[in-house]
Amino acid sequence: MKVVDLRSDTVTKPTKGMLNFMFDAKVGDDVFGEDETINALEVKTASLFKMEAGLFCPSGTMTNQIGIKILSNPPGELICDHLSHVYQYEGGGIAFNSGLSVNLLKGDRGRLNAEMVRNAINPDDVHKAGSQLVTLENTCNRGGGSIYDFKDLNSISVLCKERGLNYHLDGARIFNALCEADYTASEIGPLFDTISVCLSKGLGCPVGSVLLGSVENIKKAKRIRKILGGGMRQAGYLAAAGIYALDHHIERLKEDHIRAKQIAAEMERLSFTKSLMPVETNVVVFELNNDINLPEFLSKLKKENILAVAFGPQQVRFVTHLDVDDEQLDYLVKILKSI
Repeated sequence: MKVVDLRSDTVTKPTKGMLNFMFDAKVGDDVFGEDETINALEVKTASLFKMEAGLFCPSGTMTNQIGIKILSNPPGELICDHLSHVYQYEGGGIAFNSGLSVNLLKGDRGRLNAEMVRNAINPDDVHKAGSQLVTLENTCNRGGGSIYDFKDLNSISVLCKERGLNYHLDGARIFNALCEADYTASEIGPLFDTISVCLSKGLGCPVGSVLLGSVENIKKAKRIRKILGGGMRQAGYLAAAGIYALDHHIERLKEDHIRAKQIAAEMERLSFTKSLMPVETNVVVFELNNDINLPEFLSKLKKENILAVAFGPQQVRFVTHLDVDDEQLDYLVKILKSI
């Protein structure tokens, strides 16, 4: 049995079709704006979300950090959930890159609502950092792949406009959300000032994210990308993977969600499972009983060619993706039952 790698959907390899499409890409120097494949990806992604422009970058961390940077002016404060990737996993970039403090809220598995945001906006007081920006994550990784309702996305957008705050979406797994939600990319795009769309997770690309926004904001973003060293020259070969993924890999995300729910159903039956987060997309987060040693549990899985990550003191995360098939799923269940 080959390795069943459930550590993340970032471990995916390009499919044969994607590789062939990449090899045929027409490229140029993107810093000069001459890579036609990158230009096409940026236009394609922006049009999906009904936004004016896009900017191709090496990673979702970079697109998030650029989005935060161009939508803020230090000193100030960013409002987000305490589980947010921009706070938990981006190396303190909010402070380092943008000079902002962070107001951390405790929402519902990483999801905020307008009332929470309204209560978090600082008054006009010299003792307080000025609230400048709200950042959401959809789906929320540490929330177990939780999906926002449209009414919350929209009501926070209305509030931000009323109070003069900018609004950024970390869409690391936005297409996972869109496959299950009752809204479309074109409906949520106009709600935000900027959106980070990751291509290298469930969509299966080897590298890349696209930052979306207005023409004016993307012009600012291009300057920040240059400062951060994100200009990749003839990167159209990588952008071609993004075009292929948008054309071929969105609908198949539902297969990952089905497999994740099948794993969750099995986990509920196992004696060592203390609790399990609701599974909405491709992320399965479960807590082990207190008498189970977490490192030993992960080690046992690894010896059986199953890879997973610790997600808390007694928590484990499985993430399904296009490189996990039904045969591997059956094998995983077999091993879990034997532990």
